[in-house]
Amino acid sequence: MHVIATAGHVDHGKSTLVRALTGMEPDRWAEERRRGMTIDLGFAWTPLPSGRVLGFVDVPGHQRFIGNMLAGLGPAPAVLVVVAADEGWRRQSGEHLAAVDALGLTSGLLAVTRSDLADPGPATQQALEQLRASSLGDVEAVAVSAVTGNGLEDLRAALDRLVAGLPAAVEDGPVRLWVDRAFTVRGSGTVVTGTLGAGTLRTGDELELSGGGVRVRGLHSLGAPYDEVRAIARVAVNLRGTERHEVERGDALLTPGAWRAVHAVDARLSVDPRNLPAELLLHVGSTSVAVRLRPLGPDTARLVLHRPLPLRAGDRALLRDPGRQSVAGGVLLLDVDPPGLGRRGAAAARAASLAGAGAVPDLVAEVTRRGAARRSELETLGITTDPAADLVVSGEWLVSPALWARWVSLLQAAVDAHVAAAPLEGGLPHEAARHAVGLPDARLLAPVGAAAGLESVTGRLRRRGAVTSLGPAEAAVAEVERRLAADPMDAPDNPELAALGLGPRELAAAERAGRLLRLRDDVVLLPDGPARAMRLLARIPQPFTLSQARTALGTTRRVAVPLLEHLDTRGWTRRLDGMLREVRRASG
Repeated sequence: MHVIATAGHVDHGKSTLVRALTGMEPDRWAEERRRGMTIDLGFAWTPLPSGRVLGFVDVPGHQRFIGNMLAGLGPAPAVLVVVAADEGWRRQSGEHLAAVDALGLTSGLLAVTRSDLADPGPATQQALEQLRASSLGDVEAVAVSAVTGNGLEDLRAALDRLVAGLPAAVEDGPVRLWVDRAFTVRGSGTVVTGTLGAGTLRTGDELELSGGGVRVRGLHSLGAPYDEVRAIARVAVNLRGTERHEVERGDALLTPGAWRAVHAVDARLSVDPRNLPAELLLHVGSTSVAVRLRPLGPDTARLVLHRPLPLRAGDRALLRDPGRQSVAGGVLLLDVDPPGLGRRGAAAARAASLAGAGAVPDLVAEVTRRGAARRSELETLGITTDPAADLVVSGEWLVSPALWARWVSLLQAAVDAHVAAAPLEGGLPHEAARHAVGLPDARLLAPVGAAAGLESVTGRLRRRGAVTSLGPAEAAVAEVERRLAADPMDAPDNPELAALGLGPRELAAAERAGRLLRLRDDVVLLPDGPARAMRLLARIPQPFTLSQARTALGTTRRVAVPLLEHLDTRGWTRRLDGMLREVRRASG
């Protein structure tokens, strides 16, 4: 799937054109249809001649809704500029193009609508001249009438050529889904939508939202459910355990550990920051935030955000002057972990360090200053990131040896302390370990853990080769093992387990140590209990009932029911109906 946003003056027919191309109504609100004017973002899609599917984010053209327009345009990789043949280039045409230019979009197409009402030639020529002077440069133009249908097939073909030339999506990158809509679906809960620009979403994924964790309950794209959605795509995400009031437009769903919320950035501007007011709005993705601007040089500035956002070097954004209601300039983020500017002359020195070739910081010096840095952020600054002997290289990250050694030491100490305080848990959970050390990316935990001599077992870190201590529970577990060795299906009941001092924590520790197997309702067997049961069940006539299984196993209903459910889950047995099962394969 590909995604494109519309842009253009109010009443120039953006929504009408999208409706004619897709057969779908992009205006979602009754007020929009009554007034014949788009107020909020609209969404629609259509197959192209090549078989590709193209999604449209239809934006409002009226100046009063410029914030909504920027929320739709921000995450889009390409734009369809719409100009009416009978009116030509107008004020909002220029304002929308200024936003396109500020965001640095380089892929676009011109559609000259209402060509049945006037000769499209003059409007086409005028618009192409405007676009040529922007980041879009020379684009293809198509004259079209959504009323008569003339030119629609030509436009479809041109859109097909446009999306064919777009860069391939990064499907294995971290997810940052800027939310552009949030609502509630009865029976499902909270749903958010957005343009997935990179990465892959899957049902069951754990994501970050506003500093907390959420789980993906379901995914929809193009009106159909999916277990997996890959970039680039319009996607609706059903969130489990999230109330509607906890999420809004401008929030972001994030791959855990892959993004850091930043309060200050150094950026290159498309205009001289010394001519801008100190207080501006920064628009990035589908959100906006107030920022204080401090000029560093003729094209660089420090932006201090009034609230933190998940940003990285290389992000493009735009600044808007809320007083003049106009785009102030484009922004390219250069550094999302900038140094302080406390010393006299620090701003000028920082401007020089951001100026480009010849003034680029040394790789080792810059990583040493930061402690750790992503390759992409350093390369945006013009720093070559070829592996250096003086740095630790781990995937996307370059880390100073001093910080790496500190991470290793802190992780060892955190694991040892947790094991000493909670020996039955079998190790320190991954997320707790990452936070204890302060790792900026969850993907760093495995290499740091390996360097620390740790191993990961069932989502927990422990010393390599360590044996889980059962402490005071050792004697009780040994007693259960002796009982089950004599009769594999003679599982002790809850009162008997309690009398032995075996509660949920002790049983969980015994299971992690490979000593016992827990089934539903605290039924415990030896780890080879299911295999022993399968050998017995395979000898009786197939299919069989629960009563026949109990007799063959020599056990009670309390044990047989969860044991058979366990065998079903493993695929060793299969339910034929409400009464009968059969063995699918013998075990052991």
